[in-house]
Parts: sequence; C-alpha cells; structure tokens
Amino acid sequence: MNFSFKEIISVTIILFSVIDILGSIPVIIDLRKKAGGIHAEQATLVAGSLMIVYLFLGVGILNLFGVDVNSFAVAGALIIFLIGMEMILGRNIFKHETSSSKATSIVPLAFPIIAGAGTMTTIISLKAAYKQENIIVGIVLNILVVYMVLRTSVWIEKKLGVTGADILRKVFGMILLAISIKLIKTNL
Repeated sequence: MNFSFKEIISVTIILFSVIDILGSIPVIIDLRKKAGGIHAEQATLVAGSLMIVYLFLGVGILNLFGVDVNSFAVAGALIIFLIGMEMILGRNIFKHETSSSKATSIVPLAFPIIAGAGTMTTIISLKAAYKQENIIVGIVLNILVVYMVLRTSVWIEKKLGVTGADILRKVFGMILLAISIKLIKTNL
C-alpha cells in the first residue's frame, strides 16, 4: 500500500465539500423533527458502505455501459461544478426530496443526502486521479466527520448561526468549482 498524506488530504477535502454535511444541518434538523429522531450510527454505516461499494463496483458498472473512467470523470466534474454553483449562488439546480418515514436514517439521510449522486460521481472521478487506498482513507475520515456532525447537529447549528453556515457553504462551493476545473483539465 502506498499511502500519500497529500492525496488523503485532497480526497478528504473534496469529499467533505461534496457531502456538505455542515450545509445539510438544516435538513438534518428538519428530518429529526419530522421523524422524531435519527440514528447517527445507522446513517453513517449505510452511507460509508455505499461509498466503499461504489468505489469498488463503480468502474465495473461503467464498463457494462462502455464508458471509460476519464469520460465519467469529466461528466462527474461537470456535476461537481454545478453543485459548487448551487452552493455559491444559493439556488437549487438538483431536485432534493425529503421523507418522514421511519427509515429516515437511511432514506433520505444516508442516501441521497450523505452518499448521493454527487458523492458517488465524485468517488468514481477521484479514481482517475488518486490511489484507491487514499480514497478509502478519505471516505473513512469523512464518515467519522459525518457521524460527529449527526451526533452534534443541534449544537453545531446554534454555534454557527445562519451567517456562519452560509459563509462555510460558499467557501466549500468555491473549492468545488476549482476542483471541477482541475478534473476537467486532467481528464480531457
């Protein structure tokens, strides 16, 4: 195994930006109120499992459709670009649905809020630029952060305030835009 601290940090920041768990705090609070609670452990385990499985099976699925990883990386970069624009402009480009069922910890929290299409696309896109073991470490680090945020979401919301959360969202949106441009340049 060839671990690279630089790659691990890059992957972790990219996934952190795409998952946008801090930006999801208002949705998490709303889901908690509607469903009467969420299970942080269950949500993080399911989301982490989905990400790891997609890391290993994503390329196989692409091969079934005759798509190479570089082409998918460019397509993923375009989605990452749109997510960044969504974060910066405060406009919804992608449709987000919520549910108040008893399975709220899995749907919609684990999937699609934590491990949604953007996260899955990003994981496959990352395979074109980073080593697999570094991506796994980045996923695990993000899942730990997701778990901590889910456990302390009410406290975090009070501490950040509306302005703090908005600033954080815009900063991560800008990072995503830069990353998407780099992915497009690398894979074209």
